[in-house]
Amino acid sequence: MGLDLILVAPTAEPPVAKAMDYGQWQYEQKKKQQEAKKKQHVIQVKELKFRPNTDDHDYEFKKNHAVRFLKEGNRVKAMVQFRGREIAHVDIGQKLLLRFVEDLAQYGAVEGQPRLEGRFAHVLISPLKAGKKEEKHKPKPSAMPATPGSPPTSN
Repeated sequence: MGLDLILVAPTAEPPVAKAMDYGQWQYEQKKKQQEAKKKQHVIQVKELKFRPNTDDHDYEFKKNHAVRFLKEGNRVKAMVQFRGREIAHVDIGQKLLLRFVEDLAQYGAVEGQPRLEGRFAHVLISPLKAGKKEEKHKPKPSAMPATPGSPPTSN
């Protein structure tokens, strides 16, 4: 008949085999792998660099970027870079990172405390699972029922 015998599940008891064209089987396997790869989400680590004397506007700007990264499902690595004599003020960098972690608490979970490595202090933040977000942000009722004797509300 011009067909090949293909071993589909060699570890099954008894082993499963299929009679079909080997080229067609290879093509189907390749298509299945491409579909699986297309549906797969690769988690990236996005880095944000700060300095000990980062201003409030710059801090807010970078915090908004971190929120966007966490909502997309990526991890965020916040780093404070110390230059020259700034290394004497490690406590300022630690406070900045702790503030950053506290501001992003509703979007991500911290993986360990801020650590100092060389001239950098860093902390890693992972996004929260989808189920945890829904528990915190339950929808509020859109309109409250009017009680007798209260003035009507205009919408």
